[in-house]
Amino acid sequence: MRPTSWEARNARSASRPSLRCGRPVRMRLMQQSTADRHTSKRRGRGYSMELTLSGKNAIVTGGGSNIGRSIALTLAEEGANIALFDIDEVAALGVIQEAKEAGAVGNLAAFATDLTDRQQVEASVGRVVEKFEQIDILINCAGGDQAGPFLDQPPELHRKLVDLNYMSVVHCMHTVLPHMVERGYGRVVSLASDAGRMGEYHEAVYSGAKAGVIALTKSLAREVGRHDVTLNVVCPGLTIPEDPEAVPETSMLWAGDAIDFWTPERRASASRRYALRRLGTAQDVANVVVFLASDRCNFVTGQTWSVSGGYTMM
Repeated sequence: MRPTSWEARNARSASRPSLRCGRPVRMRLMQQSTADRHTSKRRGRGYSMELTLSGKNAIVTGGGSNIGRSIALTLAEEGANIALFDIDEVAALGVIQEAKEAGAVGNLAAFATDLTDRQQVEASVGRVVEKFEQIDILINCAGGDQAGPFLDQPPELHRKLVDLNYMSVVHCMHTVLPHMVERGYGRVVSLASDAGRMGEYHEAVYSGAKAGVIALTKSLAREVGRHDVTLNVVCPGLTIPEDPEAVPETSMLWAGDAIDFWTPERRASASRRYALRRLGTAQDVANVVVFLASDRCNFVTGQTWSVSGGYTMM
């Protein structure tokens, strides 16, 4: 049976090299032997997404609860050595114990640190360098808010919010980045908020401070990128822990209107504002943060990642 003209054309096309941008491109079957697949894994060509964090040294601020806790546990699961900076040392030690019980094999340490105090930050970073010798990763996660009408808030509260949400990041970056620049390697991920990108009702100072973190990150990414130091920002949406018992009594999640989110009715109502129709978990945020801290994301810097289930899209 003679081939149809359509079949003939396809047969001729298959026998000729195709052209792409004026160059001949060889056609080949996309099949690999078992040995080839193992080779591709080693070369990182699509068959493995190992994050290569084993043995890396990471500082996680605010690592004693909620998002910081999940980030620390996820890094520990990947084999990283972790230094937790938290004003609540008991909570930080609890996270370390939790990581060990889960089988973490890296070195884990907690340092009681008031991140709004530059001298305490310098002292804790010095102890980390003494213990781990070098710092590969910095996760700026400490922060918090006390929502309310701007005009009704005292100046003392405004200063507290700026110190906690912005100056703590400045202190940590200014202290840690010299070590990274000198080595020619570093990964920095800072937690901000979509409130810093669009503003949020009754969160004026908090929104301004988080906007500052975003701008600071972009500026520093330009300054230190030539030293293979990347800096990125993750902006979570409303993130509620699955287990209220995991939240320390000092957490702002127990203050004001936030406590209402422990009721199923309130959470169901809030979730309708999200495209994915659910509230975010700390692990949702940790997954993105840890990816950005890995070498699988080594060509991304100065970027802002929203992890909000579609609450904001910009």
